[in-house]
Amino acid sequence: MFDDEHPHRLAVRHETSRTAPGPSLNHAATPALTVAWARHADEVREAQRLRYKVFVEEMGAQIKTPEPGLDIDLFDAYCDHLLVRDADGRLIGTYRALPPHQAKRVGTLYTETEFDLTRLYHLKPRLLEIGRSCVHRDHRSGAVIMALWGGIAAYMQRHGLDALIGCASMSMRCGGHTAASLWAQLQHSHLAAIEDRVHPRLALPVHHLRQDLAVEPPPLLKGYLRVGAKVCGAPAWDPDFGTADFPVLLRLSQVNRRYARHFLGG
Repeated sequence: MFDDEHPHRLAVRHETSRTAPGPSLNHAATPALTVAWARHADEVREAQRLRYKVFVEEMGAQIKTPEPGLDIDLFDAYCDHLLVRDADGRLIGTYRALPPHQAKRVGTLYTETEFDLTRLYHLKPRLLEIGRSCVHRDHRSGAVIMALWGGIAAYMQRHGLDALIGCASMSMRCGGHTAASLWAQLQHSHLAAIEDRVHPRLALPVHHLRQDLAVEPPPLLKGYLRVGAKVCGAPAWDPDFGTADFPVLLRLSQVNRRYARHFLGG
């Protein structure tokens, strides 16, 4: 399903001195970026091809896909796909967004395949699910991530949405010890209120793993937390992607003031 309500294209120029604080991996100046929503199937396939390169070829995910070289699942046809291109028009970043009316059509959220979201059902009419965040390995700068988030923020405002949910992943290459240690930290610093808690369907066995390692959140999760998101519960284990997935909820009313000014104009 492609949303015809997104005819706009937004040229975003990012310079080091003008980029809001964020999960930057690279502080070098970034050329002009173009942010737009996919309008046709070929653009969606570009996003799926980039996802495959990152998730499968780079990270080693074991996924089932109907077309070799593309990361495709049943949710893609119901999502809007955000695209970030460099100055030469090459796709370097993507996100997908599942709005409430489309979540109702597909019958569930992707997050629900990993977590019991019963306590969050009351949010669904105004809840946006985001996922499959992906940036080309040569362009992993804070500017690209901020460009993606700017597109998501504008989308939420345009559609009158109050909150977003998604999964922030962490590699399991170490056997899960870093994810278990991070969960031990986040319980004390960024855990959601009890009414927003969820439970993993396939839990990472944190009690059988080390929880005393000094761990930094991966860049995307760190960025969510800086913006004002909360972790809604213990991580799930995704054996296909080889990751521990943290459930993250962000209410627009709780966005950090610096980011509210940057993204929401208030």
